[in-house]
Amino acid sequence: MRVAIIGAGAIGAYIGAKLARAGQEVLLIARGPHLRAMKTHGVRVLSPDGDFMAHPPATDDWSEAGVFDYVILTVKAHSLTELAPRLAPMIGPDTAVVSTQNGMPWWYFQRLEGPWNGTNLEMTDPGGVIGRSIDPNSVIGCVVYPATLIVEPGVIQHVEGDRLSIGEPDGTRSERCKRLSRALGAAGFRCPIRRDIRHDIWVKLAGNAAFNPISALTGATLLEIASDEDGRTLARLAMAETYAVAEALGVNIPITIDQRIAGAEKVGQHKTSMLQDVVAGRPMELDNVVGVVLELGEMLGVPTPHTRALYASAKLLGRQLAREH
Repeated sequence: MRVAIIGAGAIGAYIGAKLARAGQEVLLIARGPHLRAMKTHGVRVLSPDGDFMAHPPATDDWSEAGVFDYVILTVKAHSLTELAPRLAPMIGPDTAVVSTQNGMPWWYFQRLEGPWNGTNLEMTDPGGVIGRSIDPNSVIGCVVYPATLIVEPGVIQHVEGDRLSIGEPDGTRSERCKRLSRALGAAGFRCPIRRDIRHDIWVKLAGNAAFNPISALTGATLLEIASDEDGRTLARLAMAETYAVAEALGVNIPITIDQRIAGAEKVGQHKTSMLQDVVAGRPMELDNVVGVVLELGEMLGVPTPHTRALYASAKLLGRQLAREH
């Protein structure tokens, strides 16, 4: 099958390299020194599961690439507003668009039964641009669990994790999900098809909305936050607010806050994606990971003071870093 990876950074290049090694036709879309390195030398993956090289083609121009079976979006969420209207040449009537973004995706309230169906959140899709550009019926949700880093252009370090949960927003068990699950399974991933992918989104969001801004503000890894009394307390308070927002939406997050903290501690000395962005001088994924909790809290009448403090502080940090760079 033909697969385009849009935004082949740490996680995108890792997924693409494993799919290519398993025999799938993969095109990596990237830019800058990372793109040049992948075009020249391929993708080198360093992993506890074994190092390997893969050589899928890579480009920054997909205008002549044609239509794909799967378009996997691994770009940062804030890049999608500009990018989404340009995806049309790759997407045919049978193309599945796989959303892997951290936080709450733009499609969360699409194909959803109940009174919130069709709701657009400004924090996830400013002005509704993404929703108008990508057919809701083409979307497959995906929650990404592997932790990866770009250690140098073209070189990906896989820290841990092998699960990519996928699911249709309407809960059906579609053939296109089964086909994607088989392909990712053959590439070495665990890829369960979830009847309610939104529950998986909330489990990850509850942790990210707390741990990511704390790590960005302090420079601490997941282990350092989870094993520090004050850091653990702050994370628990912020997570409690996210759990309350989810409950107000009728979502029961199936693991406890203590279990979520223990899971973060188990990951170890891993820098969150938001901390990686700070170190690299890149914009942080604040709105769709943290800001969305505030927007939903206001919509549902749920107070979120600790999350608001983290959001405001991280946003100020982002402005300072933008001025320095």
